[in-house]
Amino acid sequence: MNAAEAQDVKALLLQQNDQYRQLAEQHHQLDSRLHELSDKPYLSPSEQFEESTIKKRKLVLKDRMEAIARQFRQTHSSA
Repeated sequence: MNAAEAQDVKALLLQQNDQYRQLAEQHHQLDSRLHELSDKPYLSPSEQFEESTIKKRKLVLKDRMEAIARQFRQTHSSA
């Protein structure tokens, strides 16, 4: 599957799959917070911990989103 097809699957899932859409929204919120933290010249120890936690949570969300996309592709390629 090429990048354009992968983007098409993501766009379709965002429109049709509530779980995928919720995960994407959470990922976006975490990404926004991560950008806020990265704009700071210095992070306190608690902010450093928050940054690390956010990065891990984003990876978990991305993995869950990819699993949904993979299941979608498998279901729809065999149909």
